[in-house]
Amino acid sequence: MNRRWLPAATALALVNGALAQEVAQEAVRGGEGAAQPEVVRVTGSRIVRRDADTAGPMLTMTKDDIKFAAPTSVGDMLQAMPSVGVSLNSNGTQGTAFGVSSVNLRYLGSAEGSGNRTLVLVDGHRWVSAAGGRGFRDFVDLNSIPLGIIDHIEVLKDGASAIYGADAIAGVVNIHTRRRLDGVEADLRIGETSRSDNRNVNGYVNWGRKLEHGTLFLSASYNDSKPILAADRDTTRTALAPLTAPPTSPRGLFVLPGLANNKYFGTPAGFAQNAAGAITLNSGATGAGAGALADDAFHVARLPDDYYNTQTQGIYSTGPSRRGGLFGRATWALNEDVTAKVEAMASTRTSSQLFAPFPLGIRGGNGYSISADQAYNPFGTANGVPQANALAFSGAAFRIQRVPVEVGNRDNRQDVTTSRLLLGLEGRNLLGEWNWDATLTHGRSRATFDALNQLNLDNVYRALASPAACAAAPGCVPLNVFGTITPQMADYIRYDAHDANGTRQTDFSVNATRTLMDLPGGELGLAAGYEYRKESAYDRPDAFAASLSTVLPLVGGAPQSPTTAQSRDVTTGSYSLHEAYAELSAPLLAGLPGIYRLELDAALRYSRYSTVGGKATSKLGVLYKPVSTVLLRSTYAQGFRAPSILELYQGQRQTNFQTVDPCNGGGAGLPGCAGIPASYQQSQYNGGLTRGVTAGNLGLRPETATTVSYGVAWTPDALKGFTATADKFVIKVSDAIAAQTATQILQSCARTGAFCDLVLRNPSGEVRQLTQAVVNLSRIEVAGVDATLRYVFPFGGGKLDSALDLSYLEKYRSAVPQPDGSVLIDDRAGKGDQPRSTFPRLKGQASLRYLAPSYTVSWKGRYTGHSSDIAGNAVNGGTVSSVLIHDVQLGYTLPGGKTSVAFGIDNLFDKAPPLSAANNPINFDIYTYDVRGRYFYAKVSSRF
Repeated sequence: MNRRWLPAATALALVNGALAQEVAQEAVRGGEGAAQPEVVRVTGSRIVRRDADTAGPMLTMTKDDIKFAAPTSVGDMLQAMPSVGVSLNSNGTQGTAFGVSSVNLRYLGSAEGSGNRTLVLVDGHRWVSAAGGRGFRDFVDLNSIPLGIIDHIEVLKDGASAIYGADAIAGVVNIHTRRRLDGVEADLRIGETSRSDNRNVNGYVNWGRKLEHGTLFLSASYNDSKPILAADRDTTRTALAPLTAPPTSPRGLFVLPGLANNKYFGTPAGFAQNAAGAITLNSGATGAGAGALADDAFHVARLPDDYYNTQTQGIYSTGPSRRGGLFGRATWALNEDVTAKVEAMASTRTSSQLFAPFPLGIRGGNGYSISADQAYNPFGTANGVPQANALAFSGAAFRIQRVPVEVGNRDNRQDVTTSRLLLGLEGRNLLGEWNWDATLTHGRSRATFDALNQLNLDNVYRALASPAACAAAPGCVPLNVFGTITPQMADYIRYDAHDANGTRQTDFSVNATRTLMDLPGGELGLAAGYEYRKESAYDRPDAFAASLSTVLPLVGGAPQSPTTAQSRDVTTGSYSLHEAYAELSAPLLAGLPGIYRLELDAALRYSRYSTVGGKATSKLGVLYKPVSTVLLRSTYAQGFRAPSILELYQGQRQTNFQTVDPCNGGGAGLPGCAGIPASYQQSQYNGGLTRGVTAGNLGLRPETATTVSYGVAWTPDALKGFTATADKFVIKVSDAIAAQTATQILQSCARTGAFCDLVLRNPSGEVRQLTQAVVNLSRIEVAGVDATLRYVFPFGGGKLDSALDLSYLEKYRSAVPQPDGSVLIDDRAGKGDQPRSTFPRLKGQASLRYLAPSYTVSWKGRYTGHSSDIAGNAVNGGTVSSVLIHDVQLGYTLPGGKTSVAFGIDNLFDKAPPLSAANNPINFDIYTYDVRGRYFYAKVSSRF
């Protein structure tokens, strides 16, 4: 994972209760003193309060945290939290992020790296979903939120559907924007790795003005990150899983029926007869000799002489990205009780990912053939072979594979624009008692996705035909698949695809809050509100890629795709909903022996969707302080998530899954691998990836959840500045909307025979198509413990701030029904044996920070525990190692106090990510670890 880990994020991980009170109040008040206690509103409640104690576990990242972190994006900060699981980030070529950044609390995202069970808010309001990938997304792209507007971030690690509506099953991230600025502030950060790559320049300029009756705020942000090439890191330079057969290379692998034991050419038995006897062009040869000498330019491919490493072809392990953002806000007091505000935001992103060239796969089983008189057939008449001895190639056994480096590396490029407009009113003293707000937001994200240097399979087919057939096709250029591919040939078979997708959100909400009466422990608070929301999205794939070929022969009676560019159906969809909620906060008792404070919180919300109907959810929380220094808390919350537009309406699309096929090499007697030849090697087909399709499902039901948490916070009087907290959580999701991973489907088929109808194979053993459908598949149960220790105390004219933040994953169990009626229980806790799916039991951060009047010094350690990999593998023996990363920073404030500089080193000892066999060929989990290595940065901040 590409993270700018917060040098002191843990130190400010104020997870709840008493610890949250101190910082949340300061964040909301902007550090200003007040003669009387001010009311605050914290994430997880709509009720304004006299303090920030809450019954649910909450983390707050303050403005100082962000300053010390020197991050490049919101995702850098959030993905650093130990409670966050595999999330999409900038690690690119082997993943599916495509420039998108997500936050996946408790690992609960329904798909790889998805954040669709974590609700992301900005100032308590929803943000439009992401666009810019292979189609649109059903969660917020954190890269669309300009970094310069952020004041602080609250993370509620608790179910909150009753407060905020659907999607808040794992928790809520609430990003608070800047409110109090009178003047100009600027921030600039520059950094690069110790290997002189991944250079980053980012910064922002903010301007604010306090007016007599209002405020103005403008912000401009910019970020530019350069790539890391896979060839420039030991971890990613070459695939570490050992090969058992020669791979596809630019010299090709040829299975040519009729060439073995051929008298005219004088070839031996088995020569080019099957996969085991596949031949390749001799090293240094550019073509074949004439006539009977043609075969001399080829030999039977063997390891290690014919090894080829696609990782050296310039592909990115971290892709480049450029982002810009503009934000403006104006507020105006209409009278003493009502204030109007308007906000406008626009952000842009350009990003790209570079892949090795798409393997050119020519198979007789798919109807391809090479005529005896094809212009570049070395065993045909064009090369001087007599008609009687000339060979044509076709039929199921005929196969050619080649890496067409002449066509170029596949290059995926995204251009994304996100915009948002907010109109709002805030008031007080409505009907004498009510404080209220009404807000209308409209957000849109639009993207184009270009897939460059794909293959036009129609033209490949034409270019291999007879001279007469090629001449009949306008512009046809015969293809020399056995030798040099000229620029003209490459241009003819190259295809650049162009997709467009986008999302739109309109949201109107009204909230009101008041106190009802005095209770023995304080004021009984009430909040109530209504929300209307409409979501829509579209995906318009490239028309040619989405079509069916009229040139290629039918296979099994079905037409083929005309290009290697991803094929999928057009998707459009929308839904709307109405919601109403009520929340009570009842301070029951206070100031009694054994009851310093006792409070009960309750909420109820009803949601009515145009797609799946209505559902009510509730939440109950208890906060109990027997004495002032001990806080006990517990919550019970019901969760609800309606199927997203993506899950309901996504058109069928082709994709390539990163998998580990248990039937590789014949499957060693596994029942679902019967009939697969021992010669089958996954790495020989499609670059080791598995072809498949995914699709939405209009028959989906909503998923429901229950969350139970209970914990304790201790702030002893005898040790001022010390806080200890611990929270246990259990989350159960029923009718979970998900799809089994491609590897899970392959494993179930191989080991039990289940789901084999989803796996279609060719006689060679290659998976021709794996179907991954989204369904109400399973039950999920997640349990664990979060704990934090923090001690802040005066020292040497300044103060020392120390912290330890831990998250332990006790279990992550999925119960998946099988076709025979049984239920398969898969506990992912502690496992990393599937691609991009690492679930270490223990993650943590520790920090030590010294803050003096004119300088700061900080250290942070980030720990990710070990996990199990594929048993007995040759890469790591079956265990993904634990890793501890050290970050340091030194800051100095110039005389006058308005300008500060900081110098930092992330990953001080240049630790590489732990190796993983499951993540072949990139060799590590890109959504959990960072391949960047040692990273230097400098930043300057000024305010005037």
